[in-house]
Amino acid sequence: MTVYLVGAGPGDPGLLTQRGAALMRIADVVVYDRLAHPSLLALAARTAELVDVGKSPGNVAMDQDGINATLVDRGLKGLEVVRLKGGDPFVFGRGGEEAEVLIAAGVPFEVVPGVTSAIAAAAYAGIPVTHRNVSTHVTIVTGHEDPAKGRTDVNWEALGAVGGTVVILMGAAHIRDIAERLMAGGRGADTPVAAVRYGTRPEQQTLRTTLGEAGDAGIRSPSAIIVGEVAALDFSWFEQRPLLGARIVVTRAREQASSLRERLENLGALVLELPSIKIEPLEVTLPELGGLEWIIFTSPNGVDGFFENGMDVAGLDARVFWGVRVAAIGPGTAASLAARGLRCDLLPERFVAESLLEAMPDPTGEGARVLIARAEEARDVLPDGLAARGYSVEILDVYRTVRADPDPTLLEQVRNGDVDLVTFTSGSTVKNLTEVLGGVPSLQPAVISIGPITSEVATGLGWVVSHEAAEHTIDGVIATALAAWESMA
Repeated sequence: MTVYLVGAGPGDPGLLTQRGAALMRIADVVVYDRLAHPSLLALAARTAELVDVGKSPGNVAMDQDGINATLVDRGLKGLEVVRLKGGDPFVFGRGGEEAEVLIAAGVPFEVVPGVTSAIAAAAYAGIPVTHRNVSTHVTIVTGHEDPAKGRTDVNWEALGAVGGTVVILMGAAHIRDIAERLMAGGRGADTPVAAVRYGTRPEQQTLRTTLGEAGDAGIRSPSAIIVGEVAALDFSWFEQRPLLGARIVVTRAREQASSLRERLENLGALVLELPSIKIEPLEVTLPELGGLEWIIFTSPNGVDGFFENGMDVAGLDARVFWGVRVAAIGPGTAASLAARGLRCDLLPERFVAESLLEAMPDPTGEGARVLIARAEEARDVLPDGLAARGYSVEILDVYRTVRADPDPTLLEQVRNGDVDLVTFTSGSTVKNLTEVLGGVPSLQPAVISIGPITSEVATGLGWVVSHEAAEHTIDGVIATALAAWESMA
């Protein structure tokens, strides 16, 4: 049994250390703060207990005494507990207090340092807290001391005389008084100040002002406030990302969403993962594969279902495809086949069933067999068209899509118009999201469709499809999102 005090970093999930990620995967319990990124919580096992202890102004899910008691209770039960804390647990993170309690209770613990916002927020704003020609030292200080102490430990006037860089955390509410005291200590009114709000997150905003004007500059929480000559430097990079601030809904099944989410986030977007479908495997009974002329896969899910629930269960391997030609719809499907050692003989230019039907050669003889591995519910354009051309068509259902139950809070955001773009990658994502929303929201966001079939379903349900990907792939969806956001700017 161990309690791990893990620093999650300031917001960007990519800043979690490898050690922290490894512990998240083995944790029985995760006790997390309000700023923990959803993708970090997704690292935990499905069986892990997730305990929200987040605090925000006017809203405290659990006070510190309750957090301490929770850590001790779960630790003494012999569980592996991750206390996931924003930033670094030992930099204004109250990790020291939690360690004291664990020691007193005889609970083993480990500290996993994290990237503190004092450094990361400045870096993401393009501000080095030290610079050889500007500042050779940095002071990190809190602007919000514990009122129960009955004293203050921060001598702001002394900090004003010391010079160098001062990074103030949790100081937005008191910035006027802080600025006045720093100036009283000798800092000039023209000293540069930069306040980085939501540092390292897609919502990041950097406000630049001076010490003399900081009190009226509109600095808001949560901000890391950098005071000193380095705050005049502007090596901006993060805020140059093309999708910065765009709130984009991803509706793909959770099993498939991570790649799209990560790519959008790397472009600066705030991604709301709202999977409207789940992929359910079906029990697969393989037909006689010998004698097939073609086998057709319509999606990566079809490939996975065919191999995992058919081939693997039957103890078969790629040798059964000897003499069989393979066709696929879309490069993602072709890539899934390639990962299993199969190359496609036919990949149509357009990634829809109609295009594959056009590209398929005529059967070599009467009754030539073709097997289609697909979803339980699918359009019959392909099997009907192939049958009309003389093929003997066999359909093998290898998975089904069912409605997921997305986060109600995120659903409410969509209903209220608090998103900019929603992406649809299949007709089923459209149908199921519309159903869980209770209809198309009156404040409809811009809609990006992966292709004409999906667009047709969306339009039929009342959505206005404002953008359709020219290339019916995830790459096409991302390119369309970039163009859409640029046009909305």
